[in-house]
Amino acid sequence: QVQLVESGGGLVQAGGSLRLSCAALRNIFSINTMAWFRQAPGKQRELVADITTTGTTNYADSVKGRFTISRDNAKNTVYLQMNSLKPEDTAEYYCNLGAYYSGNYYNYWGQGTQVTVSS
Repeated sequence: QVQLVESGGGLVQAGGSLRLSCAALRNIFSINTMAWFRQAPGKQRELVADITTTGTTNYADSVKGRFTISRDNAKNTVYLQMNSLKPEDTAEYYCNLGAYYSGNYYNYWGQGTQVTVSS
């Protein structure tokens, strides 16, 4: 069972930066996509950014140019560098790992880390 352990959330003023980390423990999937989602109170969970094993990235329009997703495959860790943070970035941020293996799709979630941006 893959376990995703997140860290790096916290309280920051608008315009500030935070870096989230997510380590995938017991990861058996050599080819996978890791992603960050977020969910604000009263809103649906939304994709922030994702990155494949080969480094292809995808971003939500709302974070393009401000957030950068990266990964270290040797450490099974994905990062989210968040710059120029806005109050509307306030949410619970969740790490996700998805992979296809032997015709099945496997999907795992972290426990979430809170990011609060004050105005």
